[in-house]
Parts: sequence; structure tokens; C-alpha cells
Amino acid sequence: MTEHKIIRLGHHGDGIADGPLYAPITLPGEVVTGTTDGQTLHDVRIVQPSDDRVAPPCRHFKSCGGCQLQHASDGFVADWKLGVVRQALEAHGLETDLRPIITSPSMSRRRATFSAKRTKKGAMAGFHGRASDVVIEVPDCQLLQLEVLAGLPIAEKLAVVGTSRKAALAVTITSSRYGLDVAVQNGKPLDGPLQQELAQLCDQLGLARLSWDGDVIAMRNPPHQQFGKAQVTPPPGAFLQATHEGEAALLAAVKEAVADADHVADLFAGCGTFSLPLAEHASVHAVEGEAEMLTALDHGWRMAEGLKPVTTATRDLYRRPMLPDELAKTQAVVLDPPRAGAERQVAELAKTSVPKIAYVSCNPVTFARDAHVLVMAGYVLDWVQVVDQFRWSSHVELAACFTKPT
Repeated sequence: MTEHKIIRLGHHGDGIADGPLYAPITLPGEVVTGTTDGQTLHDVRIVQPSDDRVAPPCRHFKSCGGCQLQHASDGFVADWKLGVVRQALEAHGLETDLRPIITSPSMSRRRATFSAKRTKKGAMAGFHGRASDVVIEVPDCQLLQLEVLAGLPIAEKLAVVGTSRKAALAVTITSSRYGLDVAVQNGKPLDGPLQQELAQLCDQLGLARLSWDGDVIAMRNPPHQQFGKAQVTPPPGAFLQATHEGEAALLAAVKEAVADADHVADLFAGCGTFSLPLAEHASVHAVEGEAEMLTALDHGWRMAEGLKPVTTATRDLYRRPMLPDELAKTQAVVLDPPRAGAERQVAELAKTSVPKIAYVSCNPVTFARDAHVLVMAGYVLDWVQVVDQFRWSSHVELAACFTKPT
């Protein structure tokens, strides 16, 4: 077989040799062989391993597609993720203080979406295999909180009653203060008998809440998430930061970036991850496209004590970004957009004199694009805090601080 030397890692964590040829579970500097299929190398054998190669901590790693980088040392992964952010910034001619990465510990993920399907003997649940639609059981997963891992048999029970053998459920398990919050997608149509059976299962399994394709079947206890002093019950399946540790790191960076601002606009506010903790010291205007999320945020604020005013507005910031005159009295803006970034909103922000911007991103490429617009408009990119809350994955998150000199 022809030998290939791995030159670098791609953004999805695969090794890349000349060609380009993509080789999964390889590291830069390694010499490998395998079977070539188009641009992918299969059945990879390591001829000369990297010094950064380690034994994967999870026994499911080779078959499961949930992690990409368990074969690499923690130091290598940290440096690589910092490098991903640095390269994205350099592509736009940007330099800044890249702070040391903050990595969530193993077994800290508070949410997972399992694939669950019926079998001849009952059901099985787990993650999809690497580059496959085959379901791999992961009873010893090293990513998930034990409470979430305990959702595997729950997902199997739901598959038995809620799907055919030709389909698979997507079962999202989220840990909450008062039990598991379970949201199911792709299930059978919800009729009376199924709804009754699911409600009984919710009670028998001791779930906080069970929803089915967006409809709440039963709620034994509100599945609260704690945001500062406020307890919030997010809509079924609503966005949450992946780990408590990652959320805490991003929140600390946001607080530092907005510093002593008395009035903050939180754009793409979600259920209040940043709005509600910031309201302990500042009035906040929270803007979000999903009305249900803002309803949850508002209820959490009203039930909490000691918070300053929080106002909300349902608004699609991709179609209708906040305009400069609407931000005239705002002392700081928090941006936490989806992976696509906030191109139109940033274009409007660039026209303002808002002194401070905290930008939280899950995509270094779109962040760098938006950062360039702000810097060209006179903002200074003071620092970037990289956060790795998707441990052993190729996913990179960050929080950044922009200031506009007076």
C-alpha cells in the first residue's frame, strides 16, 4: 500500500495528506496507509504515530461518531482549536490577545440527542456511527453527565411505543434541576392512545417533562435551568449551552466585556443565558426571534428577586436587525448568533457609537468575518476567550470583547 504523510487537520478533525486526501483519526506528522476511495482514506493503518497520539479514553470511540479527537492529547487539541481561531482571524488581517482555552471536563455534557430504534428483541439507543446511519450503543460514553447517560434506556422505551422498525426517534435528553427533560422528534403521529401511553411513561420513568414533536405530553416538574438568580423553564428542545462549565466561562467573559454598563442589549438572547445574570447589575433589553424563548425568559425574570428591569422583543434579527437609532442609549451589546453569524446586525452596529460589544460565537469563520467589519468601523478587538465545551470534537466556541475608543 502507498504511504501518506498527514500534513494538517481539517476543520472537521480529519487528517489531511497531499491530494488532498482525508484520513479520519489521524494526526499531523503521522505516516499512514489505507484504501483510497475518492478523496477519503479508509481502513487507515498508522505506520508512524505522532507523539501527540494517546489511547482514547472511551471504549466506543472507534465506532461512535460522537467524538473526532479522542486519539489526540489534550494539549494538542487545545493548541489546534486556538489555531483554528487564529487562522480565521488572520484570514481577515486581524490580531488580538488569544487567551488560554477553557475546556469542559469529561462527563459534563448536560444534553444529548440519541437515535432510538426498535429491534426484533426490543429497542436500542445511542449515537450514529462514524460517517454512518448505524446506531451505536454507548453505555460508557465519557462525554455525558451520568444523569443524561441514564436517558438511554428511557429512549429505548420511547422507541418501543413511538416508532416503527423502519424509522428512528431523535430523543433529546436534558438534565434539569428537577429531573430529565425529554423531547422527542420523528415519532408516530400523536393520537389519543399514544398520548395516554406516553403520559403514563412520563410518570413511571419519573421525567420532569416529556414532549412529542413539539407538543408537551406531561410535565411532572418544571425542568428549570438556572440563569443567575432566575429559574427558567425553556421550551422543549430550546437551545442551551452544552455544559455548565462552558456556560460559566462564556458568561464570565461576557460580564468582563460589558463591564460597568448600565443598559445592555442582548441580541439573539435565547432563554436568557446572558440577559438574566446581567440583569443583576444592569437593565437589559433582550431580543430573540423565537417568542417561546422570550416568554420563558420573561417568566424567569418576573419570578426572580433582586433583578433590574428586563424588557423583551420578538424580532428576526437576520431580516430586521436593530438599527443605530434604536441602540442610541445602549451602553453595551451582547451578540450570541447561530453559526451563520450576525452579518446584517453587525453592519448596523458598525454605524453606532455603542462603547462595548461582547460577541459569543460557535463559528470562528463567521465571527472573524463580522469582527473585520467592526474593526474597520473603528472598534478594537481587545481579546478573544476560546471555550471548548464540546470536548474531543472539532467544534470551537469563543467570546470576544470589542470596544470603541471615545
